[in-house]
Amino acid sequence: MTAKMVRRSSLPWRLVLVACGLIALAIAAALALATQLEDVWVAGLIAFAVMVPIAISAMWRPLGPVNAMYRALAGTVTSYRDGDFAFSLAWPKNDELGDLVAAHNQLGDTLRRQREALIHRELLLDTMVQNTPVAMVLCDPSGHVVYGNLAARHLLYGGRRLEGARLDAVLDAGPEALREAVTRGGDGLFIVERDGEEDTYYLARTGFRLNGRAHELFVLRQLTAELHRQEVRTWKKVIRVISHELNNSLAPVASLAHSGRELARRGQLEQLDKVFTTISERARHLEQFILGYARFAKLPAPRPEPVTWPELIEKLRSQVAFRLEGALPEAPARFDPAQLEQVLINLVRNAHEAGSPPDDVCLQVRRQPSAVAIEVSDRGSGMTEVVLSNALVPFYSTKRGGTGLGLALVREIAEAHGGRVALANRAEGGLSVTITLPQ
Repeated sequence: MTAKMVRRSSLPWRLVLVACGLIALAIAAALALATQLEDVWVAGLIAFAVMVPIAISAMWRPLGPVNAMYRALAGTVTSYRDGDFAFSLAWPKNDELGDLVAAHNQLGDTLRRQREALIHRELLLDTMVQNTPVAMVLCDPSGHVVYGNLAARHLLYGGRRLEGARLDAVLDAGPEALREAVTRGGDGLFIVERDGEEDTYYLARTGFRLNGRAHELFVLRQLTAELHRQEVRTWKKVIRVISHELNNSLAPVASLAHSGRELARRGQLEQLDKVFTTISERARHLEQFILGYARFAKLPAPRPEPVTWPELIEKLRSQVAFRLEGALPEAPARFDPAQLEQVLINLVRNAHEAGSPPDDVCLQVRRQPSAVAIEVSDRGSGMTEVVLSNALVPFYSTKRGGTGLGLALVREIAEAHGGRVALANRAEGGLSVTITLPQ
């Protein structure tokens, strides 16, 4: 048999049966009184006055537990709204109200399991974030810290809890280099000195909305070990490049010096001029090579000043050939003119050396809302994906006898201005190099 077949009468039908029974009793009582009192209206009033309290009492008795259950349901719903899912209800009868109570209990069980799973996920996430070596600080719009993991506590606040503290107070208690990096804005590296040693950190910051309010997340990652490994690899590469270049210059010089000595001993002085000329050329080449490395290593900080674009373009035209695309911005821009001029000379010369026809070496200046973009493009051979990913790395070069400092110097100057460099192959062939400088 199904559940519907064995289900007992529902509450409305029981109330109807009670009312019908009471009406029948009232009619019977009225008839009985009417035969005795010989007055139907009086008998009816007497029966009504007697039976109404009895009817109310008889109907209230089954309604009492129902009302209590409704109140219990309202209370548990309020508890669910407040996040408390520990309550369940019991109804002994197999009727519609029993079905409602069973569905209500099932809902509570489901919400309780979901809440437990959510708590476990939050505990797992909090454990991972708290124990990561990357320092994380989350601030609300008022400048108060709403979250800080263990790494952030030890780095910024002497191990104390960060929650509730003002970001200004936390920065004042932390390294001065960090405070300067945050004040400077944007992402970047900074160095913290402790006990005579330097640690390099990378600061990344991002904003997002949480519960409709703007928040800012600061992420501090220590890069000292990684930079040391990269520094060792770079020095090894530098030593190999310098050793190779020195050997290419000094070995011929030594050989020519030996030959010159032999010619002088034999009295063949007319051939010494050629020997000395070759030695002089190799010495100048070696001098230019060393000076190139020195300029890269001792690049001064940029000194931005207002520069008009026609003035800069005319200086470039006197040194390298290129075609100007589009109109120049009317408003002057702020940058170090000598450094940017060197950047553009390097890029235009690279474009010519890439095998591009001279007329296809183009320079274009585009004004953006808060920056200026300078693009140098050509129709040369372009770059492979491997070369593109390494082209800006110092000492990386695919040219025979190249130093690998040209594009590295371009990136160094651009980043010193707070800008960036992007390289991309052109769809129709050639390479495009874009420098974006904030204004």
